[in-house]
Amino acid sequence: MVVGGGLLGLEAARALRLLGLSPQVVEIAPRLMPVQVDEGGGALLRRLVESEELAVRCGVSVQEIVEDRGRLLAKLSDGVELDADVVVFSAGIRPADGLARTAGLPVGERGGVLVDDRCRTSDERVWAVGEVAALEGRTYGLVAPGYAMAEVVADRLLGGDARMTPAEIDMSTQLKMLGVDVASFGDAQAVTPGALEVVVNDPVAGTYAKLVVSDDAGTLLGGVLVGDASKYAVLRPLVGAALPADPVAMIAPGGVELGADALPDSAQVCSCNAVTKGAIRAAIADGAHTVPAIKGCTRAGTSCGSCVPMLKNLLVQEGVEVSKALCEHFSQSRAELFEIVAGAGVRTFTELVGRYGRGRGCDICKPAVASILASLGSGHVHDGEQATLQDTNDHFLANLQRNGTYSVVPRIPGGEITPEGLITVGEVARDFGLYTKITGGQRIDMFGARVEQLPAIWRRLVDAGFESGHAYGKALRTVKSCVGTTWCRYGQQDSVGLAIALELRYRGLRAPHKIKSAVSGCARECAEARSKDFGVIATETGWNLYVGGNGGFTPRHAELLASDLDTDTLVRVIDRFLMFYIRTADRLQRTAPWVEAMDGGLDHLRAVIVDDSLGICADLEAAMEAHVAGYADEWRGVLDDPEKLERFVSFVNAPGTPDPTIEFVSERGQPVPVPRSGEPHQPVAIGMPGVRA
Repeated sequence: MVVGGGLLGLEAARALRLLGLSPQVVEIAPRLMPVQVDEGGGALLRRLVESEELAVRCGVSVQEIVEDRGRLLAKLSDGVELDADVVVFSAGIRPADGLARTAGLPVGERGGVLVDDRCRTSDERVWAVGEVAALEGRTYGLVAPGYAMAEVVADRLLGGDARMTPAEIDMSTQLKMLGVDVASFGDAQAVTPGALEVVVNDPVAGTYAKLVVSDDAGTLLGGVLVGDASKYAVLRPLVGAALPADPVAMIAPGGVELGADALPDSAQVCSCNAVTKGAIRAAIADGAHTVPAIKGCTRAGTSCGSCVPMLKNLLVQEGVEVSKALCEHFSQSRAELFEIVAGAGVRTFTELVGRYGRGRGCDICKPAVASILASLGSGHVHDGEQATLQDTNDHFLANLQRNGTYSVVPRIPGGEITPEGLITVGEVARDFGLYTKITGGQRIDMFGARVEQLPAIWRRLVDAGFESGHAYGKALRTVKSCVGTTWCRYGQQDSVGLAIALELRYRGLRAPHKIKSAVSGCARECAEARSKDFGVIATETGWNLYVGGNGGFTPRHAELLASDLDTDTLVRVIDRFLMFYIRTADRLQRTAPWVEAMDGGLDHLRAVIVDDSLGICADLEAAMEAHVAGYADEWRGVLDDPEKLERFVSFVNAPGTPDPTIEFVSERGQPVPVPRSGEPHQPVAIGMPGVRA
């Protein structure tokens, strides 16, 4: 249980979740992050947090915590009792003002040394800054106010006349919890007299945006962003400045895109270190032509890092050409390296770095080049030198889990599986003691396999007709489907048949990042096609193709690329889309940011792969046909090669010996590895805490 649903409480809860616990967040206020977000933003925030498997209870307090049969029993104000193994308090700060009290200095009602607008206590010889200082009776638990107080004191000690008031304190915050995007800045609660609130609330897309403006709608006072905080870097520095555009257009989807040019030189780009846009421009003029160089001379971006994207934008605005180098070993971008490898017929990393790069490579360029070589059909990923280039998962063709074991995910095209195949999967999971889970991508994941067990598991699956699902690779993962006309009375096309055909066509296709797809048999969208990198929705006369959507850190709906296509045309356009993406995207760039960053965006993409404006579509189609013709199952490739099999051992000097530090217990009826006693460094999986009304 985490007591306190503020910024740090939610981050603590997420950390506990990653350690295998099931946290319940208890917040006395009626909403999460009550200081930063308003009621509307809090409602959406709660929904997003609960989707991360964090239970939330708002509007209640903890009355008592007692021991109960070896666990802790927390009694809440609403009568509910929670069983817990761990209780974390994140209920605000308590100033360490004992020294001040001993010295007889006045303190605030809730603690903290009282200071004036000079950060001076009642004793002219004593100053106070940071969380121990109570400015007008209030303490601040954020780093930015502490830095601002330090600036005031430093100026005073040097003979200046700096002052600060609560109205000048920057309370901007951004929650950096994976899967939940939320930020607030300025007067987020609209307490300024006459303040107006402009709200755009889209519960379907899971976004909430509010701007607080002055009574004449001319000045930005603050705001709240939940679900999508991508505009935080631009909006926060504008607090106190004139609005550069209509406030609704500034936060509405598809509205005005604000860049670095919208900020005045006086705007603070980095609030953590009080660095203005003007100071950054001056640094660029003095020769700081990279983000690290700007950080080094201004300290901007060296604390929370949220302003780093703005630093890149300022470099572009000032006419500095930002390097597209893949890493220190290659001055070329990933797209340029792809063309070099394809055009020059390069087949090894050593040849590429020797002819076009420098040094011996790193963990950035090696996997990127490995992906390029795989995309161009350069043999099995474990052949020769390629085996040393792969990411962790590709080393063993399985997903490494947090406890050191691996997952096995066979391909189940379109989610369609025979009774015999289903029985085989169940028997394999039973015989090897694997945890099984049906995923949202219509597959069955099996967790807990040791390295030396992988070939034996694969052999059983391959002999039953299964093949690698590539759940470990930067490749096509799944093509999800509904039941379409096969069973559904609303279905307009055979979505299952198309999904199976597409998954079999693009299986094993290596790319800059993982690719997911779906086919829906009608506009009811049961397969959720518009949340995928490419999605297909049936119409009465054919298929609509959507591209550029995915469920990354900032989920994005795909956009309509072409409509009412017949099946053959649809496949050709998808061939072109995927090969164009593979050739031109940056390293680890999903399709959504790839389309967004493209000059001309979706219109340019449509011109290239639908209208063939560059005359390359025939080449793209030929490249895809070569991939389809050259596909080979990677699991079978290992099983048929004794040399490749040699890598699948826990210990090279003791093949077949399991890891003696791991034992298994049952959780929800499934085996889960936990550490033996005396090994607290390994995470322990703990079940859901009980709830007793």
